[in-house]
Amino acid sequence: MREKITGVILAGGLGRRMGGIDKGLQELRGQTLVSRVVERLAPQVDELLINANQNAARYAAFGYRVVADQIPDFAGPLAGLQAALSSARHPLLATAPCDSPFLPSDLVSRLLAALRTANADLAVARTFAQAHPVFCLCRREVLPHLTAFLASGGRKFEDWYATLNSVEVAFDDEAEAFENINTREELSRFDSAP
Repeated sequence: MREKITGVILAGGLGRRMGGIDKGLQELRGQTLVSRVVERLAPQVDELLINANQNAARYAAFGYRVVADQIPDFAGPLAGLQAALSSARHPLLATAPCDSPFLPSDLVSRLLAALRTANADLAVARTFAQAHPVFCLCRREVLPHLTAFLASGGRKFEDWYATLNSVEVAFDDEAEAFENINTREELSRFDSAP
């Protein structure tokens, strides 16, 4: 029996690079980005949350609990992680951003295997030399450490997890699954791709 896992889709940003619109609610081939991430992440976890700081009713319509940041002013993905850890019902939490609709269907199982093998606090996806910290699996016990980091003004995911017992997990075989959509141009390019 594995420990149960809560998943969270991080959709709490301002979408600055997309012109200040809510990225998760933008459509790709007739389906919102967040609904595509729900389809891929929900089967991998025991509970799913959506971290959103605007359009809460629209996100709630997907049928999952919506949690807002506890820190004001759109403090970034770590604030979303903190909100999810504070609300999660299970001892492990997996994260994925709302703008990565192609995430791997084996993301959580591979992160979990590495977390257990390394007896780590946090496992982070990596493709080649690039870490993708918003694709992670962590233990709920890291919450006090994260809260202290945020209270000290820390905002960078990389700076925070560098202070933990963490392990990076290679996904070189699925590098394209970590493509993300940050701008209207990228959305248009993916929308028109075959």
